[in-house]
This record gives sequence, structure tokens and C-alpha cells, in this order.
Amino acid sequence: MNGEEEFFDAITEANQRVTGVIHVDTSKSNGIGKVGERPPQENGIQNHRTSLPAPMFTRSDFSVWSILKKCIGLELSKITMPIAFNEPLSFLQRITEYMEHVYLVHKASCQPQPLERMQSVAAFAVSAVASQWERTGKPFNPLLGETYELTREDLGFRFISEQVSHHPPISAFYSEGLHQDFLFHGSIYPKLKFWGKSVEAEPRGTITLELLKHNEAYTWTNPTCCVHNVIIGKLWIEQYGTVEIVNHRTGDKCVLHFKPCGLFGKELHKVEGYIQDKNKKKLFMIYGKWTECLWGLDPAAYESFKKQERRTDTLRKTKLDDCPEKADGDVVDAVPEAQETVQVIPGSKLLWRVNTRPPNSAQMYNFTSFTVSLNELETGMEKILAPTDCRLRPDIRGMENGNMDLASQEKERLEEKQREARRERAREEAEWQTRWFHRGSNPYTGTPDWLYVGGYFERDFSGCPDIY
Repeated sequence: MNGEEEFFDAITEANQRVTGVIHVDTSKSNGIGKVGERPPQENGIQNHRTSLPAPMFTRSDFSVWSILKKCIGLELSKITMPIAFNEPLSFLQRITEYMEHVYLVHKASCQPQPLERMQSVAAFAVSAVASQWERTGKPFNPLLGETYELTREDLGFRFISEQVSHHPPISAFYSEGLHQDFLFHGSIYPKLKFWGKSVEAEPRGTITLELLKHNEAYTWTNPTCCVHNVIIGKLWIEQYGTVEIVNHRTGDKCVLHFKPCGLFGKELHKVEGYIQDKNKKKLFMIYGKWTECLWGLDPAAYESFKKQERRTDTLRKTKLDDCPEKADGDVVDAVPEAQETVQVIPGSKLLWRVNTRPPNSAQMYNFTSFTVSLNELETGMEKILAPTDCRLRPDIRGMENGNMDLASQEKERLEEKQREARRERAREEAEWQTRWFHRGSNPYTGTPDWLYVGGYFERDFSGCPDIY
């Protein structure tokens, strides 16, 4: 299927074979009640589940190399991967994980000073990639026209996304605060390449956060993600690259450097950066790890600490110069040893700390507690959701329930259904019409973007395509 590998992290471990699949009647999924009526709290769920219906299983029977050996140096856009390499989520649901730490957005909205607001926005941008730690599974490629919605009154937001393009694959999303405090939107198009030992996901697409109370808009692009040892060895992930967050009202900018691992793993997961004003004067320093926490402090105190640290490192290096170095093997990219947690510089303030994962996370694709709930479907929810919602996809539902044979069959059926729909449009010379987003320009950067047209939460789903 074209576009099969456009959506992040190419390799995974899948789940154990367990029978039993939830069959969902989507024939009555065309909305509820009055125009403008919101769904019940949290899409009808009062108490979220804490585990998946079935655990994952190892993929020892699959030869990754037989699939990927022809793809070295190429973008993985037309390679069909076995379902065993997936995790039971759509990429649209994975985008929704940006919202796990949405309290940082609410905090930013309440801050009186622009410098304090930028600190919280920077923490939110880093927290958005935290769920990717140890997530080596590939989410399902969304079907054209697929959607996902999430309403969380306890967290103060609602979210809608749509797969707006198949060539190239583009996912558009829009979220708003339930108390009219923010808008969060963007379009995502990750570009994947295979480099022999690793798969690299280069970010494409602009992310925009608007703080309505302050009439401020912030834009940025996510860092590059790399999955190592996709052929042999233990899979591990690193994020690297520079992320620039711009406040388009004040001209302030936050520059965050996601450090590559380095030769001895010393820089693994590290993030360092600063906030500067429109005159490029540094106002605040930021440091930490995207897997753990983020701290910040005054530039003078930060530089003083770093000078002392460099003197100490110089003395240590002098003592080690006479020690012979061990040759590194080239069979696998060695997994860096876990470094000690972030060393907190005196005078720093905590900007963000990652949520603790559930104790059974390793048996659930390393999902966070927030992620575990994303594909939850209780009786009656199908009457609220659009018929294109990810929760109603039978292949994802089958995999989540451990029925891998059914999941694989349904995946093939849905892909063929999508191909046939594309052929039919070609015969009729008809173009695909998106439903909830339209192509346009980002109002702050001027770059191409997909913009929400509104109307989803009025719940008139009568014109939704039949994709399942």
C-alpha cells in the first residue's frame, strides 16, 4: 500500500494471539442530538481503562532484513510491512498524544509575562515527543478520510484530526480549549528513510499554538526521530535536531537543541536551549531530557555553572589521555547505557516532568496511561462518533484484541477498498474532497498548511465517506 511507511517508527513487536474481537455496528454513526451539542464527558467514558485487552508478543518469526534490504537510502513510502510491526493505534491517534501534558498550555495561558508563557510553551513542545520514548512500534497508516476525535473535559480540551491526503500522506489536526483559552493546530507529514541499521523520521509540517487571552501565536516543527537496530540488536530511539519556537506577537524565540546520542551516549535524550528576545538577547536558559524533565534558570547562573563544569571535564580528560580506548564493534548500534538523571543546577525551576508510565507498559507497546485510553470504545460511543473514526477500524480493533489473523485480513481488505475508491475517482475524473480541513497557508508563517473549517462538533456526519 502506497504510503504504508510514512508514519513514524518503522519496526515493532506485536501482541499475543488471543481470540475475540469487538464487532461495531457503524450503521447508526451519523451524529446525535441538536446542532452544537457536545458529546458526553470524555466521549462517554467516565473511568478510563488501565490496560489493553491483550498483551503484545515478540516478532522473532519475522525477517525484517528481507523486507528492508532493498530500501537502503530510500524513503519508505511504498513498502508494505507485516502487521506484526505495528502498534494498535492509527497515526491520527498518535498525534493526539501531543495533548497528554496539555496542562502546560493552560498554565501558559494564565502566565502574566511573555517570558513565563514561553517557558511553558517550550515545555509543552518537549513534552509532545516524550511518549515516543521506547515506542518502537509503527502506528497504522490512516486511510484517506479517516478521522479521530477526543473530548476530555477533565483535561479541558477537544481534538479532531483527519487524513487529508494520501500522496503525500498528510494528517491535519485541530484542538481547542473548552474554556476558550487556546487553539492548537497543524498538519504533519513525517518523511522516513532507512539507513541500513536505522530508520530516520524527518519532521515536516508546522505546529501552531494560539493563546487567545494574550493574542499570541507560537509556531514550531518537531525534532528528527531515529530508531536504531531495526535489523538486529535491541531497538532504541533518539531525537535530535534544533527546534525553534517563535512568538509571532513579541518576536521572542526559544531555541531548543535535541542532542544526538554521541560516541559514548553521554548526550542521549538531552535537550538544551534558551529563550531570546527580538534583539537576540538571551533571557532564560533551558536544559533537561525529553524523556524525563525540563528545567530552566537565569543565563548568568547557567554560564557560571557551565564554566565550572568545563574545568572539571578538562581535568578528567587529562587523566584519561593515557588510557587505551576499546575498539567499537560495527554489528549493531550499541544501546547507550542509561545515564544518571538530569543534574539540577542550583537556582533552577522545574518546567515539566514526564508522567509515570503504568507498571504493565512494557506489555502494552510501552504506552503511557493516556495512550492506553485512546482506542477505548464503550457501548453507545459508535452513535456519537463519525463513521470514519479510528476506533471503528476493524484491523486496529482486531490487533488490540490479539486476533492477528483477523487484523491482517481486515488491513488488506481496507487497503484494497481504498485502492478501488481511488480507481473509481480516476475513472470519473473526480478529486477527493476533504471534509473538515481545507488546504491553505499558515496565517503566521505563510507556509502551506491545512486549516480546520469547523462544524465537526455539530455532528452532521451525513456526508462522511464509507472507508471501513
